[in-house]
Amino acid sequence: MFILFGSVAVLIVTLIQFFVFVDKKSFGTFIDRFLKNEFTVNLVTLAIFKYVIQYAHFLVTDSYGMDSFLKYFAASFVIGIAFILLCAVLDNKLAFERVQPKKSHGARFVKVLSAVLVFLGSVCFFGTIWGKGAFGDVTADQLLVNLTSPTEGNDPAVVIDALEGPVFQIMLVTTIFCIFAFSKFNIVFKHRNKVKTVFNDFWKRIVSLVLAIAYLAGGIAYGWEEFQLKALYYAYVVKSDLIDSNYADPREVELKFPEKKRNLIHIYLESVENSYLSTDLGGHCDTNLMPELTDLSYEGMIFSNNDTKFGGPLQATGTQWSVASMVNQTTGLPMKVPDKQNRYGSEDGFLPGAYSLGDVLKDEGYEQTVMFGANADFGGLTYYYKLHGDIKIFDWKYAKENGYIPEDYHVWWGYEDDKLYEFAKEEITRMYETGKPFNFAMETADTHRPHGYLSKNAPTPYDDHYANAIAYSTSETVKFVRWIQEQPFYENTTIVLIGDHLSMDTDFFEDFEDDYLRTQYNLILNPAPNVADTDASRFVNRQYANFDMFPTIMASMGVEIEGDMLGIGTNLFSDKDTLIEQYGLEEVNDELNKKSVLYNEKILGGQYLPSAKAMKLQTTTQSEAKKIPETTQPTTKK
Repeated sequence: MFILFGSVAVLIVTLIQFFVFVDKKSFGTFIDRFLKNEFTVNLVTLAIFKYVIQYAHFLVTDSYGMDSFLKYFAASFVIGIAFILLCAVLDNKLAFERVQPKKSHGARFVKVLSAVLVFLGSVCFFGTIWGKGAFGDVTADQLLVNLTSPTEGNDPAVVIDALEGPVFQIMLVTTIFCIFAFSKFNIVFKHRNKVKTVFNDFWKRIVSLVLAIAYLAGGIAYGWEEFQLKALYYAYVVKSDLIDSNYADPREVELKFPEKKRNLIHIYLESVENSYLSTDLGGHCDTNLMPELTDLSYEGMIFSNNDTKFGGPLQATGTQWSVASMVNQTTGLPMKVPDKQNRYGSEDGFLPGAYSLGDVLKDEGYEQTVMFGANADFGGLTYYYKLHGDIKIFDWKYAKENGYIPEDYHVWWGYEDDKLYEFAKEEITRMYETGKPFNFAMETADTHRPHGYLSKNAPTPYDDHYANAIAYSTSETVKFVRWIQEQPFYENTTIVLIGDHLSMDTDFFEDFEDDYLRTQYNLILNPAPNVADTDASRFVNRQYANFDMFPTIMASMGVEIEGDMLGIGTNLFSDKDTLIEQYGLEEVNDELNKKSVLYNEKILGGQYLPSAKAMKLQTTTQSEAKKIPETTQPTTKK
């Protein structure tokens, strides 16, 4: 079939060649040219499809669809045209004539404009290809939020990958185009001792501009489709009242803490998902890559989206990258695109109107630390945790400044997880010794894309590098949890483990079926007694998202929540349906893509100040805190 479609293209090309470049026309001459073109063009096209595009077969074509054959036809036609033009040059039918075009501001403007359009088209094409290959199904909200957020602390490998990939490709294509557009030559056609200019500077400008416009249009259409850029239109223009109608302001919701406040250890497991489990457990691997974590799972509670033990949150708008996941799980809100300017890149501008888990626990007298092996400035996390709860940030910068690692130390995103766990043990011990209830959060990094970081201490039982990184990382997490369980504070400590988002390491998942639903791993260990006997039906067939974890985590600490909602999140321990269970994932995502007045003006804009009632109660609580020890003080906050 490929050769048949190629033969049709060659026939068209040969007709062009015959009527334009052949002096003595005869049937025999036509057949001679056709056979030469047929062999050469199909041979070159097949080689490109086999070795460059990497089609497995070209003789056995049953597995290919019409789109593949049409691509082959188009490629054969382009290669055929290039071949007959080359033959015309070699036969002295076409020649390049160097000329000095007349200087004209208008002509130069057209050339410069064409070059700019090709540059922008290349940005669309190669940026989209790189983005999808590097990060998987990146959506418009993630794209724009990350482009407008601080990038300090980014992994150098990502920058190098971008420079060697799309940046280089954009420069190459734009340079080649400029060589053509700004070159000083005419193409002359020699026929029967007559010389005629067929392609001068005027036609070069016309062709350059047409090609540039078509190229840019194609790049925009490609990026529009792949990145779902239509969602940005909704984010800025189309209004939704989903958030506005369902938002439960944590300042106004009555939160009743237990008499003895529980400690919280919240571990974000970078890119850890249930697909790493074996198929008999609902995963997608022949061998369970997380056996230790699997065993630990039976000691705690998992909220599953299916009727088996292992499942997790669904992928809602504004939840599927690390910074967003942390925001979701501590504010009960998605991370939406900024409405007017970057609202995430300053110390007073990271969701100033939100009231987070850190804010709540600060008001309750908790000692708080968040720990990263990376630079917390990346994505604006430093701003977020300082603004919301004034939480101590123990990151790569802090480790250097305080002598935990050498000044010039930089491994992976900063320092590896082997060190992270050791530093965490020391920090948690310090927090416990203050005598206050504590909130400790940390994020691992060794399972981050691309392909993960493999510790020198890690065994390598698998052929795949990423599989080894996953296996070692999750086993070390369990060792860390076992250490926590041996400590004197564990009895009064709730541990939450959750994959921060689905992995973006696209190579590992390229053979996954499209209908396999990937979900984040989640586990709650040692929850408060009042939720420990929750009915088993509440843990299976749950349709929820990361933002539902905020009230769920609070409930796991024994906090009674008026209405069982915080932000737009629902307490999964309660009998209240989540927004996704009420409306369905597709409708919730469609609505979250749209503009929310409350989110833009009060959450992003910072107009949500504590009510007079809340301020009065907060003042009273702080006053009483001076008289009553925090660990035994019953509190009710509104």
